[in-house]
Amino acid sequence: MGFDDVSFRGGREFLTPNIDALAYHGKILNRHYTPPMCSPSRTALLTGLYPIHTGAQHFLLFNEEPWSLLEGHQNMAKILQQNGYSTNLIGKWHLGLGSRNFTPTYQGFDYHYGYWGGYADYYSHSARMEINSSLGYDFRRNLDIVCPDPHAYATDLFTKEAEGIILENAGSKPLFLFVSHMAPHAENNDEPLKAPAEEIEKFSHIPDRKRRTYAAMVSKFDESIGKIVKALANANMLNNSIILFYSDNGAPSMGSFNNTGSNWPLKGQKNTPWEGGVRVPAAIWSPLLRNRGSLYQQPLYVGDWLPTLAAAAKIDLNLTLDGLNMWYELKSSTTQPHDGQREILHVLDEMTNFTSYMKGKYKYIIGTTFNGQYDGVLRHRNLKVIDPRDESYAKVILSSLTSQVLHSYDEAPLTPAKIQLLRSQLGIKCGSQASSCGSLKEECLFNIWLDPCEQNNLAHQPKFAKLLKQMRARVEWLRKDAVKPKIGGSLAEYDPSRHNCMWTNYLEEPPTEYTLKCDYNSPTPLCQDNIESQPVARLTKEEETVKPEASSARPQPLCKGAVSDSDSDSDSVNETVLAAESGD
Repeated sequence: MGFDDVSFRGGREFLTPNIDALAYHGKILNRHYTPPMCSPSRTALLTGLYPIHTGAQHFLLFNEEPWSLLEGHQNMAKILQQNGYSTNLIGKWHLGLGSRNFTPTYQGFDYHYGYWGGYADYYSHSARMEINSSLGYDFRRNLDIVCPDPHAYATDLFTKEAEGIILENAGSKPLFLFVSHMAPHAENNDEPLKAPAEEIEKFSHIPDRKRRTYAAMVSKFDESIGKIVKALANANMLNNSIILFYSDNGAPSMGSFNNTGSNWPLKGQKNTPWEGGVRVPAAIWSPLLRNRGSLYQQPLYVGDWLPTLAAAAKIDLNLTLDGLNMWYELKSSTTQPHDGQREILHVLDEMTNFTSYMKGKYKYIIGTTFNGQYDGVLRHRNLKVIDPRDESYAKVILSSLTSQVLHSYDEAPLTPAKIQLLRSQLGIKCGSQASSCGSLKEECLFNIWLDPCEQNNLAHQPKFAKLLKQMRARVEWLRKDAVKPKIGGSLAEYDPSRHNCMWTNYLEEPPTEYTLKCDYNSPTPLCQDNIESQPVARLTKEEETVKPEASSARPQPLCKGAVSDSDSDSDSVNETVLAAESGD
């Protein structure tokens, strides 16, 4: 999801009323950073480590690559599980699938409903990786293939599942719910963007067909946010919860698997070192936060959320992390940026030979991707294409499902004037370009606070020579600390064509002696007569093992998160909801 694809930042092409309401009733995280790719980003989220410390620093993990990006590391789900939380993942995993030990329910999640790989068709749930794999089915509850109604849209399936988990946990046990939507990620390259026809029709004012479909995909995600917030209210959980929204990385505006997402006015896109690849839309809401309805200006890194949420839940971590505990700053009433020297390593990839590193207000870049093809501003706002609802923008936000729920928690009423003020404060001014930088040939140094559009290279100015030397030296120190990237290793027998046209735990399940031609018309054997259309009970992984008869009348075994009680004093949370999308 692009930096400019949420309307709280001022975009008028299509509105995101529930996301905007969450931001206005909570805190807008104005400088939230992630790695520029999805696998590295979600690895950093769960481990609190830079990708160079987990082997996730080069590109993304393909389904057929036999690695676990979490292997050998503690992670957020395991820590919360060990401290009595029901840990649930809905949607995308993308951290390894070759062995069952790589998959969510062996990595701290009591329950997973979704897909193991990087993406899948929004209706057929099949995926073909970019490096010559066959099409393979990928949709599961825990380890078990499930077969939703083929006419059901993936975003709706994930939303319904999230609502069910929330209501089942109502009033009893602490909950960690990671809603990792695929939307608005592109799917298979033959038809990368899909949304229900009736949703696309709502955006008939957008002339570009792909962009119109993208708007519909974002709209369904936005609707999901509202329904999840409403479910939390119905379960009486909101008085002690944290809700976090952010995008995995910048949008891929152009090139392979692009979704037309906009990072305007920032340079670059997904898998580039520029702000458009690493600075993402984000917001947080909790009644525990003071001065809600404000902009939080301090830089945040996705790896901060492990120590930050652990501190919110009063969980002591004895871990060496790259992420920082930002809970106390987030809780406070301050809205001003601090003057510290916060360090964030956005990317350090020796294989592609590019680095993006920030310290304090300055950012250092050397090298880039795609021979610099995507280093400019790739999309611009079309001021003639305006969502008709924008004329009554504040009313639309206040009428959203999210605002109707959250307004009762406001410290001060959210008014139309306050909405317009916050929206106006989020504009980014690029200024004039004085000294551009070609990072394939030279080092780049930017004051990212004064020059967020990376237009004025300071590297050649003598007064910045000392700073440039310090940042270059720090990057070299980090380079020496990097572990070997986990890439490659795919074999022909890992392909879905050798596993009945399914993505499986191919390191443990022997390949077939025959090779199938796998396409959209290929039947998934377990799904031919097992279309899931009725509500089903969820069982824990342990219950599936101990009480197999509990699912004997079901099409497939199902599961539910196992939890235990935790403390619930007024200064800690016992319901934590993390809502995130893949962001591409």
